[in-house]
Parts: sequence; C-alpha cells; structure tokens
Amino acid sequence: MKYSVFAAALLGASAAYAETPELTVYTYDSFVSDWGPGPAVEKAFEAQCGCDLKLVGAGDGAALLARVKLEGARSDADVVLGLDTNLTAAAAATGLFAEHGVTADYSLPIAWDDATFAPYDWGYFAFVHNADAAAPTDFKSLAASDMKIVIQDPRSSTPGLGLLMWVKAAYGDEAPMIWKDLADNVVTVTKGWSEAYGLFLEGEADMVLSYTTSPAYHLIAEEDGSKAAAAFDEGHYMQVEVAGILAGSDQPELARDFMQFMVSDAFQSIIPTTNWMYPSVTPAAGLPEGFETLITPTKSLLLSADEAAAVRDGALGEWLDALSQ
Repeated sequence: MKYSVFAAALLGASAAYAETPELTVYTYDSFVSDWGPGPAVEKAFEAQCGCDLKLVGAGDGAALLARVKLEGARSDADVVLGLDTNLTAAAAATGLFAEHGVTADYSLPIAWDDATFAPYDWGYFAFVHNADAAAPTDFKSLAASDMKIVIQDPRSSTPGLGLLMWVKAAYGDEAPMIWKDLADNVVTVTKGWSEAYGLFLEGEADMVLSYTTSPAYHLIAEEDGSKAAAAFDEGHYMQVEVAGILAGSDQPELARDFMQFMVSDAFQSIIPTTNWMYPSVTPAAGLPEGFETLITPTKSLLLSADEAAAVRDGALGEWLDALSQ
C-alpha cells in the first residue's frame, strides 16, 4: 500500500515535470557566464512563466547567426539573443525568423521599428586602456603609436564586426589604408570578446576593443578606477543588440512572452551591472551610480542594417588583406 502511494506520487511528479514547457535561447558565452545577465534573467523569467528557461552559450555574437543558419529549421532554439544591427539584414534574409510583436517605450538614441528583431541593450565601441596611460585620440594616432591592441575576429564576434563598420563609417574609401597602418599594432585577434578582454587584463596589450561602458564594471564591481575608454575624435560606432524568435519554434507563445519580458523592468534593470551596456528601456531606478563618469562620444556613427550588409564583405576583405601582410 505504501509502495502504491509512493509510486502514484512519483508518477504524478514525473507527469508535472514532463508538462513543464522549455524555452531554449541561444546567446553568447558572456551572457550565460556566472557574472553575466543569464543567471538573473533565468531566475526572473522562470518566476513568472512556469517554464524551464534554457540559455545556451553559442560562442560570440556573430557565431550565433552562423549556427542558426547551419541548423536551419531543425534548430533547437526558440529565441536567438545577441545579434546586432550589423547582422540583422543577413539574419532576416534567411527566412528563419518570425515577427516578435513586442511593444516598448525604448530609450535608444535612434528610432526603432524593426518587426523581426527587438533591442535589449546598446552601447558604443571603444578601446579600453589603463587610465594612467596616454591614449590616442583617433585611429590615425593609434596607428602611428607603438600601442599594442587586442581585437576580435569579425567573422565570429559582433565587436570585431563592429570595428570594421566603425572604420568604414569613419573613413570610407580610406579604410584599407587605416587597416594597413593599424596592422602592426595588433597583438592578436581572438574569436570573442571575453578572450580579448582577458588578455588585456593580463597585460598582454595596451588596449582592447570593448565598449565605453566597460570601465563602469571595474568602477562599480571592483571599486577600481584604473580603466578608461579612449575618446576618438572621428566618433564612436554604436551597437544595438537584439533578439529574435525563430519561426520554427515549438513554443511560439512562450517565445513571445520572453521577448516582451526582455523589455520589462525586471530584465532591463539587470543589464547595466551584468552586461555592462545601456538598457534599451531605462529602468525605473535609472542607471547605476558610476555610469555618469563614462565618456560620451561627441559623434555617433551607425550604418543602417542594409548599409552594413552591403559593405560587410568588402570591409572584411580589406581587413583580411591588411592583417595577412
């Protein structure tokens, strides 16, 4: 009798577990790290969805699209979080994404009307350095200096691709010469942001491609004001990070719920001190103390999604030619 009661309870628990819906989100590695937004996002969404949120690290940002394209309609992912506007045209062209239906009062510096991809944070690319070191004020003075830099591969990393767009937006036809002059400053090219930033912190380079917001991490999380972002006179390229629902998702309603949750205060308040970017919707509590110390670019650079798609292959070729010599 006791065994029968126990067995019935076990079967009931198993059935309840089996009925728990699972939502799979592909994202980049730093998002799912212990110090990234992932753990807090998972906890907050599961508290309201009655589901199992499975966050899967799939390399760096640009590697996400390559994986989804490879898997196609067979992908296990329901949502892809971590593309940016340099990749959205290529992502939309795959036909693998559905409209998101998100409504939000965005606080982005640009208007947003993309029905397929919704933004969750944004920032400006910058070279981060030790604050006690004299920093270059543009790409030309960086190339003329003996400062060693670590950058990311544009084929796998959204910051790496953002750097290509930054140089192209700032210099146009002069971009190949800029890359030629910068080539001897590059210590190494990493697959993703985490590896590059780690090498910088280990003293392997004088500067690393990152964000104007990166010094906030050291200031707020470590109470360390020794890092700074170099302000470049030609302006800084903006990154808007986005998420999208895969059309082949077997949890479309839950995926839409997650996308709407993504622009809620519960999600957006996590972003500044875990992903160290500006939230796409300003949290009710505002930005954390310390963000006011960050540099504000005098000029904002951003190619539209279509413009970025049009120049991407050419810019990549210029980069490869310069760094292979």
